[in-house]
Amino acid sequence: MVMGDSIRKQLAAAALKRQLERVSNDAQRDEAGCEQAMPKGQASRTDGDARWDARARFEAMPQYQQVSLIRQMGDALQVESPFFRVHEGAAGATTRIGGREYINFANYNYLGLSSDPTVVDQAKAAIDRYGVSASASRMVAGERPIQRDLERALADLYGTEDCVAFVSGHATNVTVIGALFGPGDLIVHDALAHNSVVQGAQLSGAKRLSFAHNDWRELDALLARTRGDYRNVLVVIEGLYSMDGDLPDLARFVDIRARHGVFLMVDEAHSLGVLGERGLGIREHSGVASDDVDLWMGTMSKTLAGCGGFIAGCQPLVDMLRHLAPGFLYSVGLAPALAAGSLAALTRMLAEPQRVAMLQARGRQFLREARAAGFDTGSSAGYAVVPIMTRSSLKAAQWANALFEEGINVQPIFYPAVEERAARLRFFICAMHEPAQITRTIETLARIAKR
Repeated sequence: MVMGDSIRKQLAAAALKRQLERVSNDAQRDEAGCEQAMPKGQASRTDGDARWDARARFEAMPQYQQVSLIRQMGDALQVESPFFRVHEGAAGATTRIGGREYINFANYNYLGLSSDPTVVDQAKAAIDRYGVSASASRMVAGERPIQRDLERALADLYGTEDCVAFVSGHATNVTVIGALFGPGDLIVHDALAHNSVVQGAQLSGAKRLSFAHNDWRELDALLARTRGDYRNVLVVIEGLYSMDGDLPDLARFVDIRARHGVFLMVDEAHSLGVLGERGLGIREHSGVASDDVDLWMGTMSKTLAGCGGFIAGCQPLVDMLRHLAPGFLYSVGLAPALAAGSLAALTRMLAEPQRVAMLQARGRQFLREARAAGFDTGSSAGYAVVPIMTRSSLKAAQWANALFEEGINVQPIFYPAVEERAARLRFFICAMHEPAQITRTIETLARIAKR
């Protein structure tokens, strides 16, 4: 009887997955055809036309059907959704959900600075002085000294001429790539680049190509074939990949930059505060000079305990972005309290390199014990991000919920976010995790996996 239920669940999931793929393909076709003009002479929408009324409902859109099918898949598998759980306080190595404390592997508070008393005090002081919002775009009336102080500190950190801060990390990549490049240019990115990179490339109107994950040889060959066909070429990689926890051979990409005459952008969202002895990122880890990279991108929402993004680079680059990037020019300025908190977190990181050392030790421990228990950790280098591959969406959801029942909070990543064969649990490690918490987590998961 149990085996019959299991087979029925798997068949139902497979059917829903096939339907989800069809809906997703339909949505992509609709998007591709959305720019086609209405044929000349075709009747416009009229009141009472049932066809138009049906298509004007959000429920009829392929995107909503995709969301509905994801929910149906959960129902068919009898797996409770692990998403949108409400955390009742500051989240770090532990968190409280529903009045219960959990070991927490589902946040980016890598150095434990989000609730650090000094960081919090600096943010509170900024609220007292400036209020909770800049209340205008920075060009109009939203410029505050604390924003420039943060940008100057980040520029000093990267050894660049200047830096510009944005209100969102995702929007930073979208607006910067979209503002700097356009038709006649080429944007080449790692196949596992963040969605924000892809969105920015699409917005720009430039030609977009990808190369196999971390494969600098494939990139080299691609540029050898195509570089001469384009005016400007941008290559985008990440310092630490947030899904797989691995990193590129930065020196190889720097060499490619020089030989092919391209711009190189490194997204350090997950590597700042994580790589290098002092947490200076992949530049320190790889021994690469600051000016070997054209655009240093990062976020304030991970190590820097705030929210927003930044670009550090040469003065002409920053000047263009301050005056022309829509996500800066037409957006409210970064909230002073967030700028103050991130500046305080950056100062703490530099003053306390032991936090970085502790984070790296915890990451190595997690990777070592997970592999010793027989788990597949993919290509993770054992820093702040370690996946445990399940190769099954059903298994990822079941394991995540079983861990939650045992007082351990970790998020599953499954189809359609990744291919079915790439389904996983994704563990974010922070400096404040205790060795015993890591050991308990691996032992608990090993017991769950044997059921």
